[in-house]
Amino acid sequence: MRILLTADPELPVPPKLYGGIERIVDLLVTGLQARSHTVGLVAHPSSTSPADQLFRWQGLRSQDKFDAFQNTVTLWSAVQKFQPDLIHSFSRILYLLPILYSRLPKVMSYQRYPSRRTTRWGAKLARGSLTFTGCSDYICRIGQAAGGVWHTIHNCVELERYTFQPTVADDAPLVFLSRIERIKGAHTAIAAARKAGRRLVIAGNQVNTDEGKLYWQEKIAPYIGKDGIEYIGAVNDIQKNELLGQAVAIIVPIEWDEPFGIVFAEALACGTPVISCHRGALPEIVRQGIEGYLVNSVEETCVAIEQLSKIDRRNCRQRVQECFSAPVIVKRYEQLYHSSIPDKP
Repeated sequence: MRILLTADPELPVPPKLYGGIERIVDLLVTGLQARSHTVGLVAHPSSTSPADQLFRWQGLRSQDKFDAFQNTVTLWSAVQKFQPDLIHSFSRILYLLPILYSRLPKVMSYQRYPSRRTTRWGAKLARGSLTFTGCSDYICRIGQAAGGVWHTIHNCVELERYTFQPTVADDAPLVFLSRIERIKGAHTAIAAARKAGRRLVIAGNQVNTDEGKLYWQEKIAPYIGKDGIEYIGAVNDIQKNELLGQAVAIIVPIEWDEPFGIVFAEALACGTPVISCHRGALPEIVRQGIEGYLVNSVEETCVAIEQLSKIDRRNCRQRVQECFSAPVIVKRYEQLYHSSIPDKP
């Protein structure tokens, strides 16, 4: 098959640091090529993913109207040049507008909250040629309310990038790895670690908005360097593997409905249990008491920390191997493509 993939225009594929969707697209490019498919990619001009043909977005801002117009033209042109059997979009459904009416099979994947208005109109205009996927059952339930055919295909990680650590030191720290903003719950992680008497390493980007700066100044900065609380900034892939592997658990007590959260799968790949909250897609990733604990308060978080010794780290790694590894997810997308274009070998 000839598959044309699209990613959002803001970040290159793969990303240099953070960018979960872009990592998924890169894994899909290489995974489909390994299965003898020809893959085109429409992405940020700095992308280095080894697609058979790369088309570069002209506009780099998804929310800008002029950039959206430019990118709609770019995608239409890429279709004419690449002549795909199927288009798989991880970007904006608006970019598909000139080809929605065509019979060319199209897959629209959502790793974020789908807009009911745009998905409803997309499904109507495509007249059966557009299939939707969501990165979790949670996202699919939201999308299904707007109509269309939806399939859950979870996000994935490249298992070989993460070193399984069957044991950790008795004084291994808790690790918070995410953006430093309220909805990710770094303040709750600090409160729980201090109450439980455990070291906590915080890694991730600070948010450079007024709200993000105020959150850092009031809720995070006063505790750094005290009671075993450490902040190390952003980490690259090598540092992430080492950090997660040496942790007794990753603790990200979210205060929003997470669409998926690749960092949780990355932690499990290292054998590291997850402590988070029973929101969004987390119950689809973490089974209570098997790969970690989903909690609702600081008190419950402290109890979970005390029970971490009951978690078999081999179960964490196995969970990723069976459910969230790249070969498993690439195969699911390939099966979806075949069902959309059944006459293709």
